[in-house]
Amino acid sequence: MKITREEVVHVAELARLDLDEDAIELYTRQLGEILTYIDSLNRVDTKDVPPTSHAIFINNAFREDKVKSSITVERALANAPRSEDGSFVVPKVIG
Repeated sequence: MKITREEVVHVAELARLDLDEDAIELYTRQLGEILTYIDSLNRVDTKDVPPTSHAIFINNAFREDKVKSSITVERALANAPRSEDGSFVVPKVIG
């Protein structure tokens, strides 16, 4: 598949890119090579290949959930510089 110089200039204008003549030539050539490669991939027969989300099989390492005791609110807040009503008090960072 070919891409024209005019198409590269048009896309550059849409993206608000200010390209010089050398960049336009370079991108026209590079994008043409990319589109040619993509076109060759489109010709590969994938009729019997199931769609996948990953190139390799991925299995999650699940573990059994176990209920355990946790620390108390008082202990969690024991070393906090400031706390109030069972919560940490931190400096305001937004607006």
